[in-house]
Formats: sequence, structure tokens, C-alpha cells
Amino acid sequence: MKKRKSGVSALGALMFFALIALIIQIAVLVYDYIIQRTSNKLLIAILILIVILILAAICTTIDVFRRKIMVDKPVNKILEATEAIAKGDFSVRLTPTHSYEKYNEYDLVMENLNIMAAELSKSEVLKTDFISSVSHEIKTPLAVIQSYATLLSDETIAGEERQRYVKALTQATKRLNDLITNILKMNKLENQEIKHDISRFNLTAQLGEIIVGYEEIIENKGLELECDLEDIEICSCPSYLEIVWNNLISNAIKFTDQGKITVTLKGDNGGARVSVSDTGCGIDSETGSKIFEKFYQGDTSRKSQGNGLGLALVKRVMDVLGGEITVESERGKGSTFTIALKDIVNE
Repeated sequence: MKKRKSGVSALGALMFFALIALIIQIAVLVYDYIIQRTSNKLLIAILILIVILILAAICTTIDVFRRKIMVDKPVNKILEATEAIAKGDFSVRLTPTHSYEKYNEYDLVMENLNIMAAELSKSEVLKTDFISSVSHEIKTPLAVIQSYATLLSDETIAGEERQRYVKALTQATKRLNDLITNILKMNKLENQEIKHDISRFNLTAQLGEIIVGYEEIIENKGLELECDLEDIEICSCPSYLEIVWNNLISNAIKFTDQGKITVTLKGDNGGARVSVSDTGCGIDSETGSKIFEKFYQGDTSRKSQGNGLGLALVKRVMDVLGGEITVESERGKGSTFTIALKDIVNE
């Protein structure tokens, strides 16, 4: 928020100066009036003192009322609001005393408190939703594990059926492990303000190694893989970028039943631009606006294959590293995710 300059302090100083000048002027006039009627110095001093005391009492009374209206009232409002916020009530909103053009310091504090309360309210909602989503996501694999573990305790189960139960149990355990791992990564990223683990490395080699790790899965699905990778070195955080490439490539495989996956790497103004394209199911514009939200899964038919944290992690990594992620997609024709990555040393 842009800080506004207030003229209230200057006006207050001017009023105080005028008041002192008025008191002095009145005292001089009273003194002039008295000496014209008596030469008794003691009486003159007493009368002047009485006049000054009366004027001081009047000014003090005026200042008390002024403080009650201009200082105590807004300060009490601010104190009540801060106490409410401290107790967890983020719905508190204060109405500034003056219009926008005439804001004083108290009005600025009130407006800043309103902004703070609104942000805290959003954070509280996000935290509540996050906990609710985590609880829900954890319950599903736990229920599967409990169910199949109970079934496996039956010694009469045939060998083939037992193997099927063991496979389902293993998949549920892996899903739970992936979920907890991603939650921990997300927590680390959301509390990461200072870029660390920065080094210069060969981005092409890193991307190539990750792609090789998915070749068997791609072959098993009968997909075509096309890569166009320039030889690029970049200064960034390799461990964070591994999260990005793994999520984008695994998603491309997950949502493509037939066709091709294309990965490209090009230099881009001292940085790099990486695109991961597929010819899979694609997404509509409504889904595309939500895919970076935590736990959001547009294709619920593939819910068992993920936990909705992958793209949220990718987005957070880009925020931490100062990069950008964009998506172009059309339902039934596939998607292209593009990462614009900065060379951090050149920032």
C-alpha cells in the first residue's frame, strides 16, 4: 500500500502555535488594562496569574476533549481490533475516521490492520482447507491398507488372490508414502524464503537422466517419446528442479494413453525454457485455472494415481526460484506445460 502523507501533524502544530500566541496576547491586554487602574505590583501579579491559570484551565479542558475525540477514540478502536485479532477473530474491520485524502496516522494504522486481518483470514481458510484435504487424502489409502491387511490375515485365501491383495496393499502404501513426501516438500517450499542450494550445473544432463528413468514406463504404455534438448548450463537449485521435471513428465505419461510425449529444452535470454507436451486427454479452461491448487485433481477417474499436490509443488518451486509456468491445453488434444527458468546468478 502506498504511504500517504498526512497534513494533520502540521495543522496541529500550527493550532498549538496560534493558541500560545492567543494566550500571550490576552495576558498582555489584561496586563495593560490592569496597570492603567492600579500601581500595586503585587495585585497586578496576582491578577495576571489568575488570568493565566484560567486560560490554562480552558486550554487543558479543550485539549482533554480533543484527545478523547482525536486520539483516545481511534486508539481504543485499534486496541480492541488487535485484541480480537490476537484471539483469532480475523473478521475485524475498522472504518477510518477521515476520508482517503485526509488520512492521518491512525487512519493508516486502521487500514493496515484491515489488510493484515484479511490476509490472516485467507491464511486461516487455506490452513483449514489444507488440513481437511490432507486428512481426507490420508484416510483413503489407510482404509485400503486396513481392509487388505484384514483380508490377508485369513489363511484360507488362495495364492493368486493373496498376491492380488498384497499388490493392492503395496500400491496403497506407496500412495500414502508419496502423499506424505509431497506434503513435507510442500511445507519446506512454503517456508522457504531464501534461495539455497544454488549451483551451476548442466540442465540438459539432469533433464536427460530424469527422462531415461521414465523410458520403461513410456515403452510399456506404447507411447512415442521425442526429445529436443539444447546443451545448456544454468545456475539454479537442482534438487528443486528435479521436483518440477519429475512431476511434469509423470503427469504427461499418466494422462496419455496413446500418442506422443515431447520434451524440449531451449536457451532463453540467459536462462532456459523447458516444454513438456503430450497428446493425452487435455483439460478445459475451467480445470486449467485450478490445476495449481493443492489437492485439485481435474480427472477424477485417475485419482488413485496421484494426490493433487504435484502441480502445486511445481508452481511453488517456480515462485521460489523466480521462474514461470504456463499451460496450453485443449480437451481431447493434449497439453503443453512450459517452464521459463532464470539463471539466478544473472538476476
